[in-house]
Amino acid sequence: PSDVAAFLHALREAKLNESSIARNAVALRSLFAFLAKESGGESIAKEILVPRSAKRLPKALSIDQIAKLINSCADDLSGIRDRAILELLYATGARVSEIIALNRSDISQNNQEGVEAITIKVRGKGGKERLVPVGSYARLALDQYLTRSRPIFAKNLKEEALFLNEKRGTRLSRQSAWQIVTDAAKRSGLDEAISPHGFRHSFATHLLDGGADIRVVQELLGHASVTTTQIYTLVTIDKLRESYASAHPRSK
Repeated sequence: PSDVAAFLHALREAKLNESSIARNAVALRSLFAFLAKESGGESIAKEILVPRSAKRLPKALSIDQIAKLINSCADDLSGIRDRAILELLYATGARVSEIIALNRSDISQNNQEGVEAITIKVRGKGGKERLVPVGSYARLALDQYLTRSRPIFAKNLKEEALFLNEKRGTRLSRQSAWQIVTDAAKRSGLDEAISPHGFRHSFATHLLDGGADIRVVQELLGHASVTTTQIYTLVTIDKLRESYASAHPRSK
């Protein structure tokens, strides 16, 4: 056991991450269990502690990166639809599967103190529904799509799906929505891998950075437990630590 502990310590000294060290520990456990079974001797496998992999914090995009992605969309019919999708992903924090599952009837318009406002009804995991407000940028992009692009895409006037494939006039697929995000990242010149879920992470992180209550963020994201939402507070705490370390005269 001491030799194994020394080996795992050496891996840490070599700057391997906890996931790699955990895989090595599991492999050693399996090896010693096999050797004990073959020799009939006592196994030390259970004495080898497998380190827990550190929880990976969600990667949030900066506000400037979000703007670049959205503004990269063309002003043609498909680009207008793509912009509406990206705006909604960021404005609502909805999962990409929830966005493409939206129907026209899920959009509710109302007037608040003379200002037009809309909410969308999102169907989350387990069929649970939640109402999410939509900001002015996403509202404008959605209005442009509904008036300019969707009427052209729709082959069937009874089609309820909100976002349509431009060729078939049917509901946009999840794969197509992913491709829209991937293409926007390429046009924006962003090197890092960006997925639709990155908009969800950014939505939550930026709300918390702006002082939003974590319970409100939980409701908007559709999390059953606030514990799931709390991972985003770790991201903002990390930012606070960085700011403190760089700015406070006695933090060094």
